[in-house]
Amino acid sequence: MNRKKLITALAVVTVCLVLPLLFILHFTINRIYVPEGQSLQLRYKGPLVFGAKNYAKKGYWAEEGEIGIRKELRGPGRHFYCPIWWERTLVDDYIIKPGEVGVVRCNLGDALPEGEFLVEGDVGNSSFKGILRKVLHPGRYRINPYGYHVEVVQTHKFTSGNQEKQSGWVEIPTGYVGVVTNLSENKATGELGGIQEKVLPAGIYPINGSEQQIDVIDVGYRHTTIQAEVARDAQMNILLDEKGEPTIVDDSGGIQFPSADGFSIHIDFTAIWGVMPDQAPHAINTFGNIQAVENTIVIPQIESICRNEGSRYQAVDLLTGDDRERFQQQTTEEFNKILLDKKIRLLYGLVRHVYIPKEVREPIQTAFIADELTLTRIQEQETAKEEANLREAEQQVDLASETVKVETQKKVAEVAAQGDREARTIEAETERQVAAIAAETAAHQADAKTVLGEAENKGKQMVEEARSDRFRLAVEAFGSPEAYNNWIFATGLPDDVDLQLLYAGEGTLWTDMKDIGIRGTFPIKQGEEQKPAEPKKNK
Repeated sequence: MNRKKLITALAVVTVCLVLPLLFILHFTINRIYVPEGQSLQLRYKGPLVFGAKNYAKKGYWAEEGEIGIRKELRGPGRHFYCPIWWERTLVDDYIIKPGEVGVVRCNLGDALPEGEFLVEGDVGNSSFKGILRKVLHPGRYRINPYGYHVEVVQTHKFTSGNQEKQSGWVEIPTGYVGVVTNLSENKATGELGGIQEKVLPAGIYPINGSEQQIDVIDVGYRHTTIQAEVARDAQMNILLDEKGEPTIVDDSGGIQFPSADGFSIHIDFTAIWGVMPDQAPHAINTFGNIQAVENTIVIPQIESICRNEGSRYQAVDLLTGDDRERFQQQTTEEFNKILLDKKIRLLYGLVRHVYIPKEVREPIQTAFIADELTLTRIQEQETAKEEANLREAEQQVDLASETVKVETQKKVAEVAAQGDREARTIEAETERQVAAIAAETAAHQADAKTVLGEAENKGKQMVEEARSDRFRLAVEAFGSPEAYNNWIFATGLPDDVDLQLLYAGEGTLWTDMKDIGIRGTFPIKQGEEQKPAEPKKNK
């Protein structure tokens, strides 16, 4: 028993000493704190004494029980890993700021199949080595640096031939589009390598430079002008000759060609042209950029068409008349046709000015001036004739106005007289009707008085008859005239009369008279008992 107690006591002491020690070791040596903005990378060192050491396959993450770096990172907070078996390393999070993108290269996994250059998948979920197709947008990322390398890229620009390519953080402003060039095939979307027909509209795009390159070009209409250099004074005003025409400097500039009759002609030409968004890929693929379109297509075609078409006309035809209009129409149509074949849109093609040699222009201008003067004189005569007609018309208008005024006054007088006559007639008729109504009223009043008198007489008669009949009925009711008279007498007595009834026998009247003032009775009202009368004086 003592031995068992000793063993038990030793076990209790051991537990009491070891458990706190283990707890202290766990919260001091094993504990590691990961602050905000960092992550914990773990490398398993393997068993210390016992057990086999299994190393992870080179170029791959360490799986459970294998010696090597684990894929998963531990986030901010408190973690417990014994440093004897684990190598603990704090790594910083990757921060991608606005205006930047992150290009990720995976360092672990299998080699890419032949013909493929980009790795599909996301960070932490990829199977091959190489650059990931997806880039990191602005934000904070927890990435294990052992398996992935992140290159932070801003806007990357480089020149290829006469093209400026962009990748990384690509901003396409308003009025521009982005022509996309795929450096490799994208099996996920089915897009082939090369320039894509679909363009990017204005906006911000994170572009992987290993996957795509962007040409940012402005679209819409622009103008191109080819014009001759004209003479100017010190204030830069255009110098004009005696006919009011500008002169070119040293017979140069603009589009120069010989006319059909051998004169040197110069013209100014302005084209309003442009590349639309759906035409931008063809322009980049064919010419390189918009400036190349203008230099290699627009300007050479303007000069070529104007020279070819203009050489078919004589100098005088290009100055005036329908021929100049025909030259303008033909050059525009031909120019538009060529640009459409090149997938370029033309809005206007305008011949702005034609410089004709002085020896050709002056006689024509003089003849035109004479013709214009003749037309001016003819027009002045027509104007004078029309002015005379205008004055005559004004007089006729005045005459018509006076005639209308007189006729109006006449009609007003006639209407007023007719109104007066009708008023007099209505007034007389009214007086006649008033007199007739008054006479009829008087007759009705007389009849009313007659009826009223008869009614009053009849009423008096009926009253008297009713009164006499009342007396008759009253006499019949009382039985005799004497009774009726007594009733009339009784009703005429005053209300306060005092009657006393005395009974007396023969010879006792006078003896009983002495009691009149002493004894008596009051009139008995209905509902009251008879009471002895108080003594009072006789009335």
